[in-house]
Amino acid sequence: MTPRIRVAGAADIPALRSLVESAYRGESAKAGWTHEADLLGGQRTDHAALGEMIADPRQAILLAEAGGDLVGCVQVADKGVGAGEGHIGYLGMLTVRPTLQSAGLGRYLIDAAEAHARAALGVDVMEMTVISSRRELIDWYVRRGYADTGRTAPFPMDDPRYGIPKTRDLEFVVLAKRLAPN
Repeated sequence: MTPRIRVAGAADIPALRSLVESAYRGESAKAGWTHEADLLGGQRTDHAALGEMIADPRQAILLAEAGGDLVGCVQVADKGVGAGEGHIGYLGMLTVRPTLQSAGLGRYLIDAAEAHARAALGVDVMEMTVISSRRELIDWYVRRGYADTGRTAPFPMDDPRYGIPKTRDLEFVVLAKRLAPN
């Protein structure tokens, strides 16, 4: 499957939120391997947060569509210039419909996100955060060229907008990849 990639607009928010929730939370997420359902309950995102991302000119949500259906998405954001690291971008909310995971769509979305970050934002280095206990997912990103930076970031434990923790030992690891020039 070679999906069509396009930038999300405000009209996409309901379908986008449904896709993200189905892939990260609840029983539907367990049909795939990348879910957080065992670590977090509640929501993964909401309409307001998605609307803010879409309205912000320093970021985009790329949608993957196949046969007219939304099958995946990824957030790309401009974090600005880092100290000695070049122009930093952020890759987040990589989502593939659970029943389509392991078919190469995640790799395709990462490639699209990196190309967008280079061309539209001038990014040199792409960063992301992953919950530290999700070793299998971290290893998958390492195979895509991302490396553990040794930095961590706190998980927003007491903010239900990001989910309700089922454990109190959540934190993010920061992964990064230097992007090839255009």
